[in-house]
Amino acid sequence: MKTKVSRRAHFNAAHRLHNPNWSDARNKEVFGLCNNPNYHGHNYDLIVSVIGEVDPETGYLMDMKILKDLIKSEVENHLDHKNLNKDVADFSTLIPTAENIAKVIYDRLRPHIDQSKEIEVVLYETPRNFVTYPVK
Repeated sequence: MKTKVSRRAHFNAAHRLHNPNWSDARNKEVFGLCNNPNYHGHNYDLIVSVIGEVDPETGYLMDMKILKDLIKSEVENHLDHKNLNKDVADFSTLIPTAENIAKVIYDRLRPHIDQSKEIEVVLYETPRNFVTYPVK
């Protein structure tokens, strides 16, 4: 039977939602205040879950210390206290919406977690707005 283990993390980052192929008017219409040319910030909350079979020898699905260290090295160190548009190469051609940030986090973690296990990323941009990636 499958089990799901989760680790909560937190990071702060600034961004601007802006499509360079659109006019300023179109960007303002679609993205509103999130298109502020001086950027704006969020205190992101993150839940990374690993889903799979528990190892009968260890009783672990995944060692939570390993998951903690992966989140620190691959997510927090990469995104925390950064301007996502300017400081993070992943967003040089990708609009840093919560949806895209969640996918970038997933893509950074996926190579480090056994392929037999599923990963789920839940990213809270605000206490009321959050994204889950991927959705099965």
